[in-house]
Amino acid sequence: MNRIDPPAPIAALLVAAGRGLRAGTGEPKQYRLIDGRPVLAQALAPFLAEPAIGTIAVVIGEGDEDRYANAIAGLDPARLAQPTLGGATRQASVRRGLLALAREGFDGIVLVHDAARPFVSPAQIGAAIRTLGPSGLAAIPALPVTDTIKRTDENGHIAETPARDRLVSVQTPQAFRFGPLLAAHEAAERALLHGFTDDAALMEWAGHPIATFEGDAGNVKLTHPEDFLRAGSRHGKVLVTRVGTGYDVHAFGAGDHVWLGGVRIGHDHGVLAHSDGDVGLHALTDALLGALAEGDIGTHFPPSDPQWRGAASAQFLAFAASRVRERGGRIDHLDLTIVCEAPKVGPHREAIRAEIAAIAGIGVERVAIKATTSERMGFTGRREGLAALATATIRLPEEE
Repeated sequence: MNRIDPPAPIAALLVAAGRGLRAGTGEPKQYRLIDGRPVLAQALAPFLAEPAIGTIAVVIGEGDEDRYANAIAGLDPARLAQPTLGGATRQASVRRGLLALAREGFDGIVLVHDAARPFVSPAQIGAAIRTLGPSGLAAIPALPVTDTIKRTDENGHIAETPARDRLVSVQTPQAFRFGPLLAAHEAAERALLHGFTDDAALMEWAGHPIATFEGDAGNVKLTHPEDFLRAGSRHGKVLVTRVGTGYDVHAFGAGDHVWLGGVRIGHDHGVLAHSDGDVGLHALTDALLGALAEGDIGTHFPPSDPQWRGAASAQFLAFAASRVRERGGRIDHLDLTIVCEAPKVGPHREAIRAEIAAIAGIGVERVAIKATTSERMGFTGRREGLAALATATIRLPEEE
């Protein structure tokens, strides 16, 4: 990238306060790992590398202080301002970040960037600053729309087909003159208008002209689980299918219920176990950890540790599922077989499927539950206990 000769002081404001619900369960998407690095750290890197940017600030979600500290470990702390806590919407979060910059006396050019875009290039940062120039008020990256776009009415019927040659999709970083952007945010706040999804729309509402420059198709925003899979397949990586298996068994003991697949089922016995003794969730946890080659349930939750006494096994499966996502992977299918003479699993099959799907953060259509007996042979046949066998199929990005 050519050297930037800034016309005014420059600050970068990265918005990292969202929860990323469309990305599936687990860590907020800006803290998940791609190629072993948090998304936020990758988004920050090109801004930290640009010497023309004097201030780099991040807006984070309430309760994310430790996540943020872990994500920026290894980055230059001298270049980063103290993080600001965001609001309930992106618009509210940006406003809070701008107010924090104003309290520090900042006035110049601000680059607003979504932390969920970790592949922003130095060239895009330079283009934003140069396009804004010494007198511009707003400059945003834009890409031509290749799909036909239609507008629908309140009934879902097509109301209009806008001409495609005048449509663009926009990205970040978006460059603004600081004073007018903050004034637009404050005006929208006074007017109780909170539905702006990017700062360019807010500046447009305030009546300011907005310049565009050529966007970058590689500067994708991570939104859905599949986006992380595609991101993990960049730079010479391919998605590889892995299969893991798990097995667990527990003897019956005194009690009036057992836990199977996260569902409490009444029974004339309980089970002897350190945790809640859910053989189904234990087997599934081991299957996922096996597919990851990350040990077994005892490695991460040793029975010798008193904190796991009586623990709900849902947290074990949730941990294993989150490890798949943190490594940029996807759970394709979970298959569980429960072996016992009693209790009967059939009446609870759909409840178990739904519970496992919710814990693992996948669709219920990816969960299979089967039950069988051992024809009165062995310890299960003698009604001394129950067992479970599980298979997990996942995809992980790996080097070619």
